[in-house]
Amino acid sequence: MLDTSARLLRLLSLLQSRPEWPGRDLAERLGVAPRTVRRDVERLRSLGYPVSSTPGVAGGYRLAAGARMPPLLLDDDEAVAVAIGLRTAAGGTVSGIEETSARALAKLEQVLPARLRHRVSSLQAHTVRVPREVPTVEPDVLAHVAAACRDREQFRFRYTDHDGRTADRRTEPYTLVSRGNRWYLVGWDVDRGDWRTYRADRIEPSTPNGPRFVPREPPDPDVASWVERRLGHEMWPYRARFLLRAPAERVAGRTSGTVEPVDERTCVLTLRGEELRAMAIVVAFLDVDFEVLEPAELRDELRALGHRLLSSRI
Repeated sequence: MLDTSARLLRLLSLLQSRPEWPGRDLAERLGVAPRTVRRDVERLRSLGYPVSSTPGVAGGYRLAAGARMPPLLLDDDEAVAVAIGLRTAAGGTVSGIEETSARALAKLEQVLPARLRHRVSSLQAHTVRVPREVPTVEPDVLAHVAAACRDREQFRFRYTDHDGRTADRRTEPYTLVSRGNRWYLVGWDVDRGDWRTYRADRIEPSTPNGPRFVPREPPDPDVASWVERRLGHEMWPYRARFLLRAPAERVAGRTSGTVEPVDERTCVLTLRGEELRAMAIVVAFLDVDFEVLEPAELRDELRALGHRLLSSRI
């Protein structure tokens, strides 16, 4: 049988592993009587762990949120994951948490077993971050947005668009999406009557939040993919569409564009980019017959490309 200290640690680990435990199950796992479990729960409460209980035959114990942060028990993989997350946050794009993350990491690494410190330090030693000059977002902004999403409260804020213009916005927030080095809010724009994305670093929350709302169906069950497609539309100034004389499976995977089958022998390729010349080169190197559907000026770029290739000396 475990001594009292070891049993308390084991009990705490069990309570952290799932939302609720029946008293009999805890007693069976610990190899003690239910009365001993009740005494051990009282000891945890005296140490600051907010363990709530439900009386009766079907009752049980739950580790609830408290007024202060008690110590946590982490298994090996969880400890490594937290350490790596803190290292990443120390050099991330959420402003103001770099120093806090570094302090928390120092405390964690101080108590990590040698075998785990070696795993974490090895990953750090052989990982290089490419520095990027990207806007950072205040953690309070992310917390404010996340709370509005959770509470289903209309979110009011000042927003600065890519042209530097600011305006008051009202949205029914759905979720936050992390994409690369940026955070985006996905929400239903109340005034525009449409789903929109907003860069979190351009948001200045207004308080208090607006009224509660009934959640709408999202624009796509896969919100992350929806954001990816939407940002693709906004980032690139040109869109080109081609009718390819080839089956879709022959083209798919050979280009970053969207391939839609028309029939067994043809498909439509949609490309987006910064310049038409680059898209002309992409479709030419697919080595299939094609027809330009849009835009018309892309035909001039393809003629110029063909003339240049024919006139070159090989």
